[in-house]
Amino acid sequence: MSEQTVSPAKKEFEQQARQGRPGLLREFYDFLKHNKKWWLLPILLMLLLLGLIILLSGTAVAPFLYPLF
Repeated sequence: MSEQTVSPAKKEFEQQARQGRPGLLREFYDFLKHNKKWWLLPILLMLLLLGLIILLSGTAVAPFLYPLF
């Protein structure tokens, strides 16, 4: 097939296929943007913060976390 008979949609598909895969955060951001689910962002941030506190509670940082509660 010559280059002149290739449809623009096929060219765009080939260009996207050559690109690397986006990371997890980029995919999540695109999901929020596309589906208008911005209310999920505070829930996710609080879960991440809670997970971070749980991870840090087993380290030398633990005595500094206790005054927070």
